[in-house]
Order: sequence, then structure tokens, then C-alpha cells
Amino acid sequence: MILVPKGDIPSVGFEKLEFIMSSFNLSVLQLAGINLEGWFPRGIFQLKYLRVLDLSRNLNLLGRMVDISGASSLEILRLAYTGISGRIPSSIGNLTQLILLNLCQNNLIGKISSYLDIFDLSSNRLQGQIPMPSSSARILDYSNNLFSSVLPNFTLYLSYTKYLSLSNNNLSGYLPNSICDSYISVLDVSYNNFKGHPPPCLIDNGYMIILNLRENQFEGELPSNISSGCSLQTIDLHGNKIEGQLPRALHNCTALELLDLGRNQITDTFPSWLGTLLNLCVLVLRSNQFHGSIGYLKDGKYGENFPTLQILDLASNNFSGNLHPQWFENLCPYNNTGQIMGHQNVSIARFYQDTVTISYKGSFIKFGRIWTTLTTIDLSDNALEGSIPASIGKLVSLRALNMSHNAFTGEIPPQFSDMTAVESLDLSTNMLSGEIPQELMNLTFLSILNLSENQLEGKIPQSRQFATFQSGSFGGNKGLCGLPLPKQCDAPNTPNDIHMKSSSNSVDIVLFIFVGVAFGMGFATSILMKLDWIKRWFCNVNSANMS
Repeated sequence: MILVPKGDIPSVGFEKLEFIMSSFNLSVLQLAGINLEGWFPRGIFQLKYLRVLDLSRNLNLLGRMVDISGASSLEILRLAYTGISGRIPSSIGNLTQLILLNLCQNNLIGKISSYLDIFDLSSNRLQGQIPMPSSSARILDYSNNLFSSVLPNFTLYLSYTKYLSLSNNNLSGYLPNSICDSYISVLDVSYNNFKGHPPPCLIDNGYMIILNLRENQFEGELPSNISSGCSLQTIDLHGNKIEGQLPRALHNCTALELLDLGRNQITDTFPSWLGTLLNLCVLVLRSNQFHGSIGYLKDGKYGENFPTLQILDLASNNFSGNLHPQWFENLCPYNNTGQIMGHQNVSIARFYQDTVTISYKGSFIKFGRIWTTLTTIDLSDNALEGSIPASIGKLVSLRALNMSHNAFTGEIPPQFSDMTAVESLDLSTNMLSGEIPQELMNLTFLSILNLSENQLEGKIPQSRQFATFQSGSFGGNKGLCGLPLPKQCDAPNTPNDIHMKSSSNSVDIVLFIFVGVAFGMGFATSILMKLDWIKRWFCNVNSANMS
């Protein structure tokens, strides 16, 4: 047995190690993640007693796999995340003892078959028909390849399979109902071109924990007869053609943590009844045809409080009416455990990692890991109106809030300054009025702000984070002034300004009086002079007549 937990072995050292290996009845060789360099050793598969070979996570290990049949005792083969390329040797199918094969993240091509317990071919460039190993395999991962077809009766090979991932391939056609005869707990066929109605048993078979049918062409309505035996923790049907209403029986899936039905054709009101699910962390309903108010049941009562909800995406629907402050008060304000959302309590599901794509900081971002500290609310592109509830400010762990493209009126709540963790705030394209609260300068993590296309007025705050925002954050508000906008604010009057203005006015008045008096005296003098001239003219005329 040779175990090397850490350190660097250069290529020349690896060649010498190959010579040493041929001198012993070596059974275990684990050299994972130690920065191996050079070419893949050709003689390594001639060790007939070798049971475990792990060279994974050595990106500078180059070369091709050669004839592997000599390692007839091999049970575990891990070559993931290396620089190995070329065709997978057909002799790998002769390793009858092989139970774990991990070749992910390489540049391998070709076909393969074997008797395996864990069969991982993910993230290569494999194409053609998916090779199915024996029915004894528990974990099958074919994700991120170029496979274009599966065997018509491929479900016959799933007798013991618990985990099946066909994600990110070029597969099409229908999922057969015979998949209901298996005991699969994790099914991921996302990012393919499957069509038709998803088999109803996938939600209500009692075995399924993870169901990911994201970005396909599935259609029809979800089954309404979901029993209390539902074990699902993740349902991801984002980007399909699912229609109709949400089945109320979904509340029987009490372990549900993630429900993503975005970009479908569902027509319904807000599912307040989902608030009874005590583990629900992610709810994505964006880009459907939901309508009505948010947070109220049809009889006017408040919905449940969604105690663990951290991501709420209701964007691009037809929600209308006012937002009710009490509904936001019921949401959990704190969520700062700093853990990754996962399925650690279920052995087979721990191999699966939930993902979510949301609008974050102005862009659509796919989060490959969902941290419990990632808390977002997106209500954009609806018909919501009325004032923005100040109670949203109590969600102190909120990272992103998007309420743009609605019809909100009134002022921006100064209580938003309590959301000290917020990084992105978008209130654009509404009818908000009043001044920008000075309290928002306390949001020191705020990196994205969009208040454009409203009716805001007054001076833009100038210090702290506000000094980093561009004019686009405030455009379309005719009453706003100050940097970064070109419109300058009128300078306020200081006491000295008032005194100078008063003195100036006094001087103007005295000058006006002086000018008036001078004009009057000049006018009077001219009149008197004219009268004297007329008098003398008459005298001269009379004297002339007398003579």
C-alpha cells in the first residue's frame, strides 16, 4: 500500500515510483491531489494485485489510458480531474471486480461497460448511446457529455440503481413509465430535450428524494393525487411547458426544501398553503401566469409564515394589489448559519448538489451551491401597487431585493437601512416619490442600486456607498439633483447670504430714491428755465411794439 496525503512528486520521481511498483505486490495506490506531473505510467495496469488506484486531482498528469486488462483485481479506479485524454480502452469492460469508476472532468471518448457499483463518466466528451453497466450499479452519472440516446429498455438495468444523472446531454424522446418500476431516489435529466408528460409516479412513488427535470420540453399538468408518502426534498421543473394549477396535494411533501417551477405556463394564485412546509428554503415561480395578491388566502386570511424560506422569486407574473406588511413580518428575519444547502441526512442524496438560477445584482446567475446565507426576494415585473411595506426592513439577512417594474407609490421606507447585509436593491420603474432616505447611506455592503424611472426628488446622498453609483442608478427622476446627475441643486441660503441680500436691497432702494429725486429736480429746473425764457420773450415782444 502506498498512500501520499500531500506534497509534490515531479515527473521524474513518478517514473522511479513506477519501477518500485513493479517490484511489489502492490494493492493500494493513492496519490490524489499531490500535483503529479508528466506522463501517465504505462505499466501501472500490469499490477495484477492492485485493488485501488486513485490518481485524481492531478491536472498536470498527461497521456492516454492503455490496455487495462492486466489489473484484473482492480475494484476502485479514480482518474477524475487529470489531463488524461484519448479513447477509453475497451478492456476496461473485462474488469469484473470493478465497483467504482470515476473518470469525470477529462477529455476521454469512447464506449464502456462493466459490473460496477458506482459508475461516474461525468464531464467528458462521450457521445452516442449511453452504455449501461450491469443491473448491480447503485450510482450512475453520465452528466455533462454528448450522449444522444439511451437503450429502449434501459430501465431494465436500473434494478438496484438509486442515483441516475443524465444531465446536460443531447437526449430526446419520452421518459418511459417503466421507470416507475425502479427504486431510484435521485433522478436528474435536466438540460436535455425530453418531451411528453412526466410519469406521475416520479412525484408519488415514495422513493424519490430528488427530481430534476429542468430545461426540457415536458408538458401537461402535475399529478393531483400526491399521497402523504411523498419523500421529495427537491422538485425542479424550471423551463418546461407545465400548465394548469399547482396541486394542493403538494403540501403532503413535508420534507420539500426546493421547489422551482419557473418559466412554465402555470395559472394559479399565490400558493400560501406552501407555508406549512417547515423545510422549504427555495421557492421559484417566476415567468408563469400567477395572479392575485401575495400572502393572502382566498378567504382573506393571512397565509402561513414560510419559516425557513430564504429565496423567493415571483418575478414576471400577474400578481397585483398591495403587499401586506404582516406577511413580511412572518418571514424569518435571520438566516446566517453559513452552511451549504444539501441532503446530508440521506446517504444517496448527499452526492447531489442543488442549484438555482436567480436574478442577482442585475444579472442571471446560476448558483452551483446554495448557501444558507443567500437570501433574496424578487417581486419584479408584476402589477403590484400601493406603498412598500416598511416591515421588509426587518429582514436583516436579506442580500438582494428586486421590486422593479411595478406600480408602487409613496416613499422609500427609511427602515430599509436595517437590511445591513443587502448587496443589491432595485426599486426602478415604479411611481415612488419623496426624497431618497439619508439612512440608506448606512448600507455599507450595497454595491448595486437602481432607483431610476420614478418620481423621486431632492438631493442625492453624497457620502459612503452612494459616491460609487453611476448616473443610471438615478435617471428618469426629474426632481433629483446632485452628483452623479448633471443637474445641480440650488444652494441653500445662509445667514450671511440673507444679510448681503438685505444690504443689497437697501442700496437698491436708496439708489432708486436718489435717482428719482435727481430726475425730479432736473425736470423742475428745466420747467423753471423754460418759464423764465418765455417771460423774457414776452417782455421783448412788448417793448418792440411800444417803440
